Amino acid sequence: MDFGDVKEALASQSYAKIADICDHLMLQVAAEGVAFQEEWPYAIHLLGHIYADDINSTRFLWKSIPSSVKENQPEVVAAWKIGQHLWTRDYAAVHEAIRGFDWSQEARGLVASFAEQYTKRMFRLLSSAYSTISVQDAALFLGMSEDEVANYVLQQGWDVDPASRMLTVKQQQVVMDQKLEPSKLQQLTEYVFQLEH
Repeated sequence: MDFGDVKEALASQSYAKIADICDHLMLQVAAEGVAFQEEWPYAIHLLGHIYADDINSTRFLWKSIPSSVKENQPEVVAAWKIGQHLWTRDYAAVHEAIRGFDWSQEARGLVASFAEQYTKRMFRLLSSAYSTISVQDAALFLGMSEDEVANYVLQQGWDVDPASRMLTVKQQQVVMDQKLEPSKLQQLTEYVFQLEH
């Protein structure tokens, strides 16, 4: 069985493509009637869906994995633990599941990239949901120690009160460029003119 496209995507760090490549390859192999279950890269496939933030597909893939694979491949179970915690929105446990397994060389880059992406997503969530938050709570969400969180948020422009151990969130400004092209302005002018006359 040729997993060249998967290996190429991993090597080029095109992690967003992995789930689609694996899905397509799985359908192709299944249509040909080839037995593939024992050699399929289930851990990479699960992690690909997790990276793409497609938790439903992660769940369905997990349900389709033969129990012999689940029992004999601990990396598949470790990938599923990340998916479980995402499903239950147990944000701190996601980071624990990532750090709690010694990932294979194939999966290490994908997991590290997901962890970085996930931390940034949690930071955006905190930025939009809170005006103040304790250092301890932010550490749980971001999967860092309290000192690391304090340094991280300071770099993002937040304020840290060392006495109360509270963080004051700096709201991110959303910049929207409004470009008014002459042709659109002309269309708008003609439309308004027709309404008035």
